[in-house]
Amino acid sequence: MLSAASLAMSQVFEPAFRSIFLKMLGFTLAVLLVIWIALQGLVVQMVDLPYGLDTVISILTGIGAIFALGFLIAPTSAMFAGLFQDQIAEIVETENYPADVPGRPLPFVQSLVQAIKFTGVVILGNLFALFLLLIPGVNMIAFFVVNGYLLGREFFEFAANRYLPLEEAKRLRRANNGMVFMGGLVIAGILAVPILNLVTPIFATIFMMHLFKRLQART
Repeated sequence: MLSAASLAMSQVFEPAFRSIFLKMLGFTLAVLLVIWIALQGLVVQMVDLPYGLDTVISILTGIGAIFALGFLIAPTSAMFAGLFQDQIAEIVETENYPADVPGRPLPFVQSLVQAIKFTGVVILGNLFALFLLLIPGVNMIAFFVVNGYLLGREFFEFAANRYLPLEEAKRLRRANNGMVFMGGLVIAGILAVPILNLVTPIFATIFMMHLFKRLQART
């Protein structure tokens, strides 16, 4: 598993994946910029303050919004990365498993649903961990356990579902729950690092493709 994670991390910054990352980052920043401008405008419209003070409030609101939007970077990038997952998987298949039968891309609607699910998983995991910040000593453990389980499950089932019917993909995941959970912990570790967490969806897709292929070969 560690060799699969190491291989995935070395591939994340290759040119083929870098172009996907730049597209994903561009979409993410555009969405966050629109949200930031909208929040700024909303505060200015709602609060009637004397000239000068409204500028100060606007600046402070902008700074606060930047910190708040920092929380949204990971889930927003996850949403857009979900739209590129099949492309990421195809690159892995071409580069690393050219002799194997290629997987089948998910239908567009299913791919869109998958992207929304990944976004929800990242938001849920981080909100839960944020709530547990109030409990000293528990928050980091909760962050890794929750995200490890959710991320491991979702990304592994995506990889397996390219080759197997969904129910079989789920059965394979349940049969290897321990390894999939450990893989999820590795993904959660990447998610926990600021800036590096932007590549989490790409890394996780590559990683779980390798992990699935190794489990498939073993069975």
